[in-house]
Amino acid sequence: MIDSHCHLDHEPLFKNLNQVLDRSKKVGLKKILTISTSLESFKNILKIIDIDDIIYGTIGIHPHEVKDNKIDSSFLVNNAKMNKKIIGVGETGLDFYYENSDKNDQILSFEKHIEAAIKLEFPIIVHSRNAEDETFEVLNNFKSSKPKILMHCFTGSKQFAKKLFDLDAYFSASGIITFKNSLDLQDTFKSIESNRLLIETDSPFLAPVPMRGNKNEPSFIKYTLQKLSEIKGLEFSDMQNITSDNFNRLFF
Repeated sequence: MIDSHCHLDHEPLFKNLNQVLDRSKKVGLKKILTISTSLESFKNILKIIDIDDIIYGTIGIHPHEVKDNKIDSSFLVNNAKMNKKIIGVGETGLDFYYENSDKNDQILSFEKHIEAAIKLEFPIIVHSRNAEDETFEVLNNFKSSKPKILMHCFTGSKQFAKKLFDLDAYFSASGIITFKNSLDLQDTFKSIESNRLLIETDSPFLAPVPMRGNKNEPSFIKYTLQKLSEIKGLEFSDMQNITSDNFNRLFF
């Protein structure tokens, strides 16, 4: 198993990192990708990725953090090259639900991240909330450059997913697919080709059933994988191999 998206620099994961890693390895996790959300986050990730061979990292500014973290594509490219265990750009994208940052500033930052990802030939890790049309428009503007797109914690509509198929996007399932009120999302994941699926915890957020109410951590990925296996009508071991192969094909 591979956790394609978590935040090991967030508490309580960071202060308990050794125990978190031990539990992750016990359930069979082979790789963990810890995601940058700000400049400060990236500094911490550079330290975390050297703690254990299974940890990799990204560079990026979350849309919520854009107002306080102004960057350009050359900054992202140059800093991504600081460590070969930095393997992705993001998380970036658009979040018009909270609007913690100005919409136009979010779009500009998103575009700079995509430009950097294309230059680096890295996947771009995309956060999209209440911004399906705008997210697709920005991504589609770069279609000719064939960016490697990963829709993180995908909760979008089936129609949005179909539009993203044309951009050869990958889709990551989080613990949300285990929630009782996620029948539409489960149906959407059922419609996505298995060779485009990854799994993630987004820990310490979004703990899956049956761990709701706890702080999430990478070892809980097994519950999301089990649910995705059921949705796709596949054996757990087959879905495990498929999602791991997809991650390795996308990032390596």
